[in-house]
Amino acid sequence: MPTALSVDRRERVVAAVLAGASCHQAAARFGVSVSSASRWSERYRSKGQVGPRPRGGDRRAEPIEPHTDLIRSLCKTQPGIFLRELRERLAEQGIRSSTSGLSRFFKRQGITRKKGRRTPPSRNARTSEPRARTGLRRSPSSIQTS
Repeated sequence: MPTALSVDRRERVVAAVLAGASCHQAAARFGVSVSSASRWSERYRSKGQVGPRPRGGDRRAEPIEPHTDLIRSLCKTQPGIFLRELRERLAEQGIRSSTSGLSRFFKRQGITRKKGRRTPPSRNARTSEPRARTGLRRSPSSIQTS
């Protein structure tokens, strides 16, 4: 992905447009595209800034950060709660989020959520046969005879 052009060049293009040059003329003079000159000029008129907009990151997750204590308490009372269940509990409190947003929240906070085993181990016997190492014969019946 290309990098943003310098703020200095953007300011010079916008200054030329404000001084009376058309976007086509300013773009040709400073070696930028006409659409860029037009966007920068419009952004300066509407917001008063010409700097590049922020790129990357998780911009949607900001609203969930103030609810850190609530999320931690829900996870503490129900350690095996799924993300979708947590999302539903938060929705009951009026907090909107997504499961992927919650996942990113846990990653930022450094919270690991390890699930336990679904079924307890069998008390009577092994539930699966141990695997043999490659090249070892398990029993005399495993020897090929011709």
